[in-house]
Amino acid sequence: MARKPKMQLFIVDSFTNKPFGGNPAGVCVFDAPADMGPARSGVLQRIAAELNLSETAFVAPTGPNRYNLRWFTPLAEVDLCGHATLAPAHLLFETGQAITGEPIWFDTLSGPLSAVRDDDSAGFITLDFPAEAPLPADAQPQVPGSLLPALGLEAGQVVTVVANRHEWLVHVSSETDLMAVAPNMAVLGMLPVRGVLVTAPSQADEGKVDFVSRCFYPKLGVPEDPVTGSAHCFLGPYWGQRLGKTRLKGWQASARGGLVAMGLDTPGRVMLSGQACTVFELTARTPVLQAAAGV
Repeated sequence: MARKPKMQLFIVDSFTNKPFGGNPAGVCVFDAPADMGPARSGVLQRIAAELNLSETAFVAPTGPNRYNLRWFTPLAEVDLCGHATLAPAHLLFETGQAITGEPIWFDTLSGPLSAVRDDDSAGFITLDFPAEAPLPADAQPQVPGSLLPALGLEAGQVVTVVANRHEWLVHVSSETDLMAVAPNMAVLGMLPVRGVLVTAPSQADEGKVDFVSRCFYPKLGVPEDPVTGSAHCFLGPYWGQRLGKTRLKGWQASARGGLVAMGLDTPGRVMLSGQACTVFELTARTPVLQAAAGV
Protein backbone atom coordinates (compact mmCIF):
# COMPACT_ATOMS: atom_id res chain seq x y z
CA MET A 1 0.00 0.00 0.00
CA ALA A 2 1.40 3.40 -1.00
CA ARG A 3 2.45 5.68 1.85
CA LYS A 4 0.14 8.60 2.45
CA PRO A 5 1.79 11.93 1.62
CA LYS A 6 2.71 14.25 4.46
CA MET A 7 2.50 18.03 4.23
CA GLN A 8 4.98 20.51 5.69
CA LEU A 9 4.05 24.18 6.09
CA PHE A 10 6.49 27.10 5.84
CA ILE A 11 6.39 30.88 5.55
CA VAL A 12 8.98 32.28 3.16
CA ASP A 13 9.67 35.98 2.51
CA SER A 14 10.24 36.51 -1.23
CA PHE A 15 12.15 39.23 -3.11
CA THR A 16 14.25 40.00 -0.05
CA ASN A 17 17.34 38.58 1.65
CA LYS A 18 16.23 39.24 5.23
CA PRO A 19 13.24 38.30 7.38
CA PHE A 20 10.18 40.56 7.50
CA GLY A 21 10.89 42.20 4.16
CA GLY A 22 9.60 41.39 0.71
CA ASN A 23 6.37 39.42 0.36
CA PRO A 24 5.54 36.53 2.69
CA ALA A 25 4.15 33.39 1.08
CA GLY A 26 2.76 30.30 2.70
CA VAL A 27 4.34 27.17 1.22
CA CYS A 28 2.65 23.82 1.76
CA VAL A 29 4.91 21.04 0.49
CA PHE A 30 3.87 17.42 0.13
CA ASP A 31 6.72 14.92 0.51
CA ALA A 32 5.21 12.53 -2.06
CA PRO A 33 2.81 12.72 -5.02
CA ALA A 34 -0.53 14.02 -3.72
CA ASP A 35 -3.97 14.78 -5.11
CA MET A 36 -4.13 18.54 -5.66
CA GLY A 37 -6.86 18.39 -8.28
CA PRO A 38 -10.23 20.18 -8.35
CA ALA A 39 -11.65 17.93 -5.61
CA ARG A 40 -9.09 19.38 -3.19
CA SER A 41 -9.70 23.03 -4.11
CA GLY A 42 -12.04 23.68 -1.21
CA VAL A 43 -9.66 22.59 1.52
CA LEU A 44 -6.66 24.24 -0.15
CA GLN A 45 -8.64 27.49 -0.28
CA ARG A 46 -9.54 27.17 3.40
CA ILE A 47 -5.90 26.66 4.36
CA ALA A 48 -4.95 29.79 2.37
CA ALA A 49 -7.74 31.76 4.05
CA GLU A 50 -6.57 30.55 7.47
CA LEU A 51 -2.98 31.65 6.80
CA ASN A 52 -4.32 34.96 5.39
CA LEU A 53 -1.14 35.74 3.48
CA SER A 54 -1.29 37.35 0.05
CA GLU A 55 -0.59 33.93 -1.51
CA THR A 56 -0.19 30.36 -0.36
CA ALA A 57 1.55 27.87 -2.65
CA PHE A 58 0.73 24.15 -2.64
CA VAL A 59 3.47 21.93 -4.04
CA ALA A 60 3.54 18.20 -4.72
CA PRO A 61 6.32 16.25 -6.48
CA THR A 62 5.59 14.40 -9.71
CA GLY A 63 9.16 13.42 -10.69
CA PRO A 64 12.80 14.48 -10.27
CA ASN A 65 12.81 18.30 -9.94
CA ARG A 66 9.20 18.44 -11.18
CA TYR A 67 6.20 19.54 -9.12
CA ASN A 68 2.55 20.43 -9.40
CA LEU A 69 1.99 23.96 -8.10
CA ARG A 70 -1.22 25.83 -7.26
CA TRP A 71 -1.60 29.33 -5.79
CA PHE A 72 -4.39 30.67 -3.59
CA THR A 73 -5.02 34.12 -2.12
CA PRO A 74 -7.28 34.28 0.95
CA LEU A 75 -10.27 34.56 -1.42
CA ALA A 76 -9.46 32.87 -4.72
CA GLU A 77 -7.14 30.71 -6.78
CA VAL A 78 -4.94 32.61 -9.24
CA ASP A 79 -3.29 31.42 -12.44
CA LEU A 80 0.09 33.13 -11.98
CA CYS A 81 2.10 34.25 -8.95
CA GLY A 82 5.75 35.25 -8.84
CA HIS A 83 6.56 35.49 -5.14
CA ALA A 84 4.74 32.23 -4.36
CA THR A 85 6.82 30.50 -7.07
CA LEU A 86 10.08 32.00 -5.86
CA ALA A 87 9.24 30.89 -2.30
CA PRO A 88 8.82 27.14 -2.95
CA ALA A 89 11.78 27.14 -5.34
CA HIS A 90 13.95 28.70 -2.62
CA LEU A 91 12.67 26.19 -0.06
CA LEU A 92 13.22 23.16 -2.30
CA PHE A 93 16.79 24.24 -3.09
CA GLU A 94 17.48 25.17 0.54
CA THR A 95 16.29 21.84 1.94
CA GLY A 96 17.94 19.73 -0.72
CA GLN A 97 14.65 18.33 -2.03
CA ALA A 98 15.50 19.69 -5.49
CA ILE A 99 18.56 18.56 -7.43
CA THR A 100 21.25 21.22 -7.20
CA GLY A 101 22.46 22.67 -10.49
CA GLU A 102 19.30 21.79 -12.42
CA PRO A 103 16.10 23.77 -12.99
CA ILE A 104 12.96 23.04 -11.02
CA TRP A 105 9.88 22.68 -13.20
CA PHE A 106 6.46 23.61 -11.87
CA ASP A 107 3.30 22.57 -13.70
CA THR A 108 0.74 25.34 -13.18
CA LEU A 109 -2.42 26.90 -14.60
CA SER A 110 -0.05 29.07 -16.67
CA GLY A 111 1.79 26.07 -18.07
CA PRO A 112 5.26 24.78 -17.14
CA LEU A 113 7.41 27.35 -15.31
CA SER A 114 11.08 26.89 -14.44
CA ALA A 115 13.20 28.14 -11.56
CA VAL A 116 17.01 28.17 -11.63
CA ARG A 117 19.27 29.05 -8.71
CA ASP A 118 22.18 31.26 -9.71
CA ASP A 119 25.62 29.74 -9.19
CA ASP A 120 26.81 32.21 -6.56
CA SER A 121 26.49 32.85 -2.83
CA ALA A 122 23.81 35.54 -3.09
CA GLY A 123 20.98 33.04 -3.47
CA PHE A 124 19.24 34.66 -6.44
CA ILE A 125 16.68 32.47 -8.22
CA THR A 126 15.49 33.21 -11.75
CA LEU A 127 11.94 32.36 -12.82
CA ASP A 128 10.97 31.96 -16.48
CA PHE A 129 7.49 33.56 -16.71
CA PRO A 130 5.10 34.55 -19.50
CA ALA A 131 5.12 38.23 -20.41
CA GLU A 132 1.88 40.15 -19.93
CA ALA A 133 2.43 43.05 -22.30
CA PRO A 134 -0.17 45.83 -22.69
CA LEU A 135 -3.06 45.07 -25.02
CA PRO A 136 -2.73 46.59 -28.52
CA ALA A 137 -3.86 50.21 -28.80
CA ASP A 138 -7.03 49.28 -30.69
CA ALA A 139 -7.96 46.74 -28.01
CA GLN A 140 -7.46 49.01 -24.99
CA PRO A 141 -10.69 49.31 -22.97
CA GLN A 142 -12.02 52.70 -21.96
CA VAL A 143 -10.52 53.89 -18.69
CA PRO A 144 -13.20 53.75 -15.97
CA GLY A 145 -14.12 57.19 -14.70
CA SER A 146 -13.79 55.91 -11.13
CA LEU A 147 -10.19 54.72 -11.50
CA LEU A 148 -8.16 57.88 -10.86
CA PRO A 149 -10.39 59.22 -8.06
CA ALA A 150 -10.20 55.80 -6.39
CA LEU A 151 -6.41 56.21 -6.28
CA GLY A 152 -6.55 59.82 -5.10
CA LEU A 153 -4.98 60.98 -8.36
CA GLU A 154 -5.71 63.88 -10.67
CA ALA A 155 -5.34 63.69 -14.45
CA GLY A 156 -2.35 66.06 -14.39
CA GLN A 157 -0.35 63.57 -12.33
CA VAL A 158 -0.86 60.74 -14.84
CA VAL A 159 1.34 60.07 -17.89
CA THR A 160 -0.80 57.24 -19.28
CA VAL A 161 -3.11 54.40 -18.33
CA VAL A 162 -2.93 51.03 -20.11
CA ALA A 163 -4.46 47.61 -19.60
CA ASN A 164 -3.48 44.01 -20.13
CA ARG A 165 -5.71 40.95 -19.72
CA HIS A 166 -5.84 41.22 -15.95
CA GLU A 167 -4.82 44.67 -14.71
CA TRP A 168 -4.81 48.40 -15.20
CA LEU A 169 -1.38 50.07 -15.14
CA VAL A 170 -1.36 53.74 -14.12
CA HIS A 171 1.91 55.52 -14.95
CA VAL A 172 2.29 58.63 -12.77
CA SER A 173 4.79 61.44 -13.22
CA SER A 174 6.96 60.97 -10.16
CA GLU A 175 7.82 58.70 -7.27
CA THR A 176 6.37 61.39 -4.99
CA ASP A 177 3.00 61.05 -6.72
CA LEU A 178 3.24 57.27 -6.40
CA MET A 179 3.88 57.36 -2.66
CA ALA A 180 0.99 59.78 -2.14
CA VAL A 181 -1.54 57.37 -3.67
CA ALA A 182 -4.28 56.65 -1.12
CA PRO A 183 -6.53 54.01 -2.68
CA ASN A 184 -10.20 53.49 -2.00
CA MET A 185 -10.15 49.71 -1.84
CA ALA A 186 -13.92 49.36 -2.00
CA VAL A 187 -14.02 51.17 -5.36
CA LEU A 188 -10.94 49.38 -6.74
CA GLY A 189 -12.50 46.07 -5.76
CA MET A 190 -15.51 46.79 -8.00
CA LEU A 191 -13.45 47.37 -11.16
CA PRO A 192 -13.71 44.59 -13.79
CA VAL A 193 -10.02 43.66 -13.45
CA ARG A 194 -7.94 41.54 -11.10
CA GLY A 195 -5.81 44.45 -9.88
CA VAL A 196 -4.42 47.95 -10.37
CA LEU A 197 -0.72 48.81 -10.67
CA VAL A 198 0.64 52.31 -10.13
CA THR A 199 4.17 52.97 -11.33
CA ALA A 200 6.66 55.80 -11.79
CA PRO A 201 10.28 56.32 -12.84
CA SER A 202 12.69 55.80 -9.95
CA GLN A 203 14.32 58.73 -8.18
CA ALA A 204 17.19 56.49 -7.03
CA ASP A 205 20.71 56.91 -8.37
CA GLU A 206 20.91 55.91 -12.03
CA GLY A 207 21.35 52.19 -12.52
CA LYS A 208 20.18 51.10 -9.06
CA VAL A 209 16.46 50.91 -9.85
CA ASP A 210 14.67 51.74 -13.11
CA PHE A 211 11.13 52.15 -11.81
CA VAL A 212 9.00 51.88 -8.69
CA SER A 213 5.50 50.52 -8.27
CA ARG A 214 2.64 49.78 -5.91
CA CYS A 215 0.06 47.05 -6.57
CA PHE A 216 -3.50 46.69 -5.32
CA TYR A 217 -5.66 43.53 -5.46
CA PRO A 218 -8.65 44.05 -3.13
CA LYS A 219 -10.84 41.81 -5.30
CA LEU A 220 -8.54 38.91 -4.37
CA GLY A 221 -8.41 39.79 -0.68
CA VAL A 222 -5.01 41.50 -1.00
CA PRO A 223 -5.50 45.28 -0.54
CA GLU A 224 -1.86 46.25 -1.20
CA ASP A 225 0.46 43.43 -2.17
CA PRO A 226 3.95 43.82 -0.67
CA VAL A 227 5.89 42.59 -3.75
CA THR A 228 4.16 41.17 -6.81
CA GLY A 229 6.26 39.06 -9.16
CA SER A 230 3.47 38.52 -11.68
CA ALA A 231 2.85 42.29 -11.91
CA HIS A 232 6.42 42.65 -13.16
CA CYS A 233 5.46 40.46 -16.12
CA PHE A 234 3.45 43.57 -17.13
CA LEU A 235 5.69 46.27 -15.65
CA GLY A 236 8.86 44.81 -17.19
CA PRO A 237 7.69 44.86 -20.83
CA TYR A 238 6.04 48.24 -20.30
CA TRP A 239 9.16 49.93 -18.92
CA GLY A 240 11.49 47.97 -21.19
CA GLN A 241 9.76 49.45 -24.22
CA ARG A 242 9.73 52.98 -22.77
CA LEU A 243 13.37 52.88 -21.67
CA GLY A 244 14.75 50.77 -24.53
CA LYS A 245 16.25 48.24 -22.09
CA THR A 246 16.21 44.47 -21.76
CA ARG A 247 17.66 44.44 -18.22
CA LEU A 248 15.60 46.20 -15.57
CA LYS A 249 15.27 46.50 -11.81
CA GLY A 250 12.02 47.41 -10.13
CA TRP A 251 11.40 48.38 -6.50
CA GLN A 252 7.92 47.71 -5.17
CA ALA A 253 7.40 50.51 -2.69
CA SER A 254 5.05 48.88 -0.18
CA ALA A 255 5.61 49.12 3.57
CA ARG A 256 7.78 45.96 3.38
CA GLY A 257 9.35 46.69 -0.01
CA GLY A 258 11.19 44.38 -2.36
CA LEU A 259 13.50 44.28 -5.39
CA VAL A 260 12.64 42.43 -8.62
CA ALA A 261 15.18 42.07 -11.44
CA MET A 262 13.89 41.39 -14.96
CA GLY A 263 15.35 40.11 -18.22
CA LEU A 264 13.49 40.61 -21.50
CA ASP A 265 15.73 38.87 -24.01
CA THR A 266 13.26 36.12 -24.96
CA PRO A 267 10.14 37.27 -26.85
CA GLY A 268 6.99 36.64 -24.87
CA ARG A 269 8.86 35.79 -21.67
CA VAL A 270 10.11 37.68 -18.62
CA MET A 271 12.94 36.35 -16.46
CA LEU A 272 12.19 37.41 -12.89
CA SER A 273 15.06 37.22 -10.41
CA GLY A 274 15.05 37.64 -6.66
CA GLN A 275 16.14 36.33 -3.31
CA ALA A 276 14.09 34.70 -0.56
CA CYS A 277 14.35 33.90 3.12
CA THR A 278 12.62 31.09 5.07
CA VAL A 279 11.14 32.60 8.23
CA PHE A 280 8.91 29.94 9.83
CA GLU A 281 8.38 26.19 9.76
CA LEU A 282 4.93 25.47 11.14
CA THR A 283 3.22 22.35 12.42
CA ALA A 284 -0.30 21.58 11.20
CA ARG A 285 -2.60 19.46 13.36
CA THR A 286 -3.52 16.00 12.12
CA PRO A 287 -7.05 16.87 10.86
CA VAL A 288 -5.62 19.59 8.62
CA LEU A 289 -3.01 17.24 7.24
CA GLN A 290 -5.64 14.59 6.57
CA ALA A 291 -7.98 17.04 4.86
CA ALA A 292 -5.22 18.51 2.72
CA ALA A 293 -3.96 15.09 1.68
CA GLY A 294 -7.48 13.85 0.95
CA VAL A 295 -7.31 10.92 3.38
